Amino acid sequence: MRVYPEDFQQLEALYASLGWNSIHLSVTELNMMCLNSWYAVYAFEGQKLVGMGRVISDGVITGVICGLGVHPDYQSRGIGRRILGRLVEHCEKSRVFPQLMCEEGLEPYYEKLGFQRFTIGMKKNIGR
Repeated sequence: MRVYPEDFQQLEALYASLGWNSIHLSVTELNMMCLNSWYAVYAFEGQKLVGMGRVISDGVITGVICGLGVHPDYQSRGIGRRILGRLVEHCEKSRVFPQLMCEEGLEPYYEKLGFQRFTIGMKKNIGR
């Protein structure tokens, strides 16, 4: 796992492979999203970005883990679990409670990794 991608077009391709870019974020916006995160982890195979995850936090109480994804061709190899482990470790070192939201049906995966259901997530759509 490298610290930072050299080319954020790879992140755009990763998001596309996961069906995550429905609001059509540009490479510049994806770069800014990552730079403004409290902490981010990127996984590479050679020079290819195959996974990532990040934490948004105030650095004091709560760290929200988001954008945790692994390219479909690289899933089920433990990459996501290792990324999540590094994100949680960073939160714990800073005494920040790691939290995450996931799609319905993925709860058992995260429960096996020590997370527990605690709230209902809500969002408000905006025009973009």
